[in-house]
Amino acid sequence: MNKKQTNGLIVAAIIFAVVGITSVLTNALSSRIATKQNAVAKDGFSSFMDELYGSKDTALADMPTTGDFIAVMNIEGTIQGSVSTGSLYGDVNSYDHDLLMSYVNKLIDRSNNKGIILRMDTPGGTVYHADELYLKLKEYKEKTGNPIWVYMESQCCSGGVYIASVADEQYANRICNTGSIGVILSAYDMSELYEKLGIKEVNIVSAKNKDMGSSGKPMTDEQKAIYQSIVDEYYERFISIVAEGRNMSTDEVKKLADGRIYTAKQAEESGLIDGIKGSEEFDQYVKEVSGVDRFYQPSRTVNYFSQIFGSIASAKEKSESEVLVDLMKQLGSGVPMYYAKPIGE
Repeated sequence: MNKKQTNGLIVAAIIFAVVGITSVLTNALSSRIATKQNAVAKDGFSSFMDELYGSKDTALADMPTTGDFIAVMNIEGTIQGSVSTGSLYGDVNSYDHDLLMSYVNKLIDRSNNKGIILRMDTPGGTVYHADELYLKLKEYKEKTGNPIWVYMESQCCSGGVYIASVADEQYANRICNTGSIGVILSAYDMSELYEKLGIKEVNIVSAKNKDMGSSGKPMTDEQKAIYQSIVDEYYERFISIVAEGRNMSTDEVKKLADGRIYTAKQAEESGLIDGIKGSEEFDQYVKEVSGVDRFYQPSRTVNYFSQIFGSIASAKEKSESEVLVDLMKQLGSGVPMYYAKPIGE
């Protein structure tokens, strides 16, 4: 190889190296720019969605950072897992478990918060979510030493009573229904209907009780006993929670806990609540005993647009399949509930 060929190879190698390095740097820079643009776009979209639907952070963003305040928590509707905000047609009046849990966590860290008012209007709900919120509120009391007051509006039943038991004082509107202390686990045997329709349920199971509670098969006595043991365990826990909260013995509570509801007057006479007050009268009472006259509650988690679309969705006619799904939900989910089942449901 002569000198000219050698110099040519050296130049080619240098050009190749420069092109390679330039390509790597360009790709890296492009990737960083694209990532940043995607992040900005995502943040922008998230902001838009938060504006449209509302978010937990948005709802709690205006919580006071200075000056003493009493936090108001509205516990309305069936106590259950939070409804997904991924749908434009979310229920604008639904109970928001995630928001309430976040709310209590933030209150624990706010030294200027001096207590919580639980405004209850609920028939109860799932055992899991009622217990989780109860424990979170109990944690709040233990960490802050602050009091909790309950005001029962039109109803505070079953799981609502469970949560309310964490409070230092409980008051109710004179037209309130409360009580319904107990557990319900609903399941339906639709096997005869299936037979008439020519439907046969076939389950491949690992053991005889794996498909217990299935609507397509009659429940055996053993399976009923299994479910009863679950209900009994949750019932005993409910009794102990109420007994602790109301400074009563478990025997005293059990005399009241046959599942019935009570009027506010009956509840006061039996010791389940501390008294009967109007809404404004109750608020004034809390201000007097706490020495704090500033109340705070989160903004709604959904805004005007979401309410419009939610109203449109609720007005639309349901298909036969949607009606069937709703019916099955009402008939029985197999989930243990601290729930007051309305007449006619």
